[in-house]
Amino acid sequence: MKKMIIASTSTIHGSSYLEYLLPTLKEFFVDVKTVLFIPYARPSGISYDTYTKTAKEAFAKINMDVIGIHQFENSKEAILKAEAIFTGGGNTFELVNQLYKNDVLSTLKEALENGTPYLGTSAGSNICGVNMMNTNDMPIVYPPSFTTLGCIPFNINAHYLDPIEDSKHMGETRETRIKEFHVFNEISVLGLREGSWLEVFGDEIVLKGNYTARLFQKDKNPMELESGREVVVF
Repeated sequence: MKKMIIASTSTIHGSSYLEYLLPTLKEFFVDVKTVLFIPYARPSGISYDTYTKTAKEAFAKINMDVIGIHQFENSKEAILKAEAIFTGGGNTFELVNQLYKNDVLSTLKEALENGTPYLGTSAGSNICGVNMMNTNDMPIVYPPSFTTLGCIPFNINAHYLDPIEDSKHMGETRETRIKEFHVFNEISVLGLREGSWLEVFGDEIVLKGNYTARLFQKDKNPMELESGREVVVF
């Protein structure tokens, strides 16, 4: 049975890395001693070692260790034997590119479908959807496919931002970009605001955190979903 936390971000304003999620993670990863970290998204181009160190310091606060997948000779075996898995944020294109390059996307899906507890933040959440086509990231590399894990039946737009009234910004809003997506695609998209996350147990997906989320479905008006509500798409 799937057991996943899919969070919009790792860090909210005024807090340290993962701080707002740690109380939830302590319960969610109960009895876990070591978390396998997938640092492939490498935000700002930092090294895998540096990124893993950041995750390690955060999980140490709840008495859990972290080891990077790049530290194993056999990445597939590391995933299948992991007590729990965390995929951090950064650039979704590079994350997906490396998952394909290392041939571990299907292995990761297998582990999650079999119940290995999972945390994804930002890019690590984008990959939980049907595909990565609603990421906000620049296409700095070209992955073999945009198809991702498909552990939830819709896509994620992490860091979702509402239009700012009286803003002089003339570029597209997130809502505009998602509408463009729906001209050519049927897949529903959930806009996750900062500080919000999804808790997945089996086929049940529930919105958590202090904010609503915005659900976009093709040829329908967007819906605001309250925290605590199950997310259902048709």
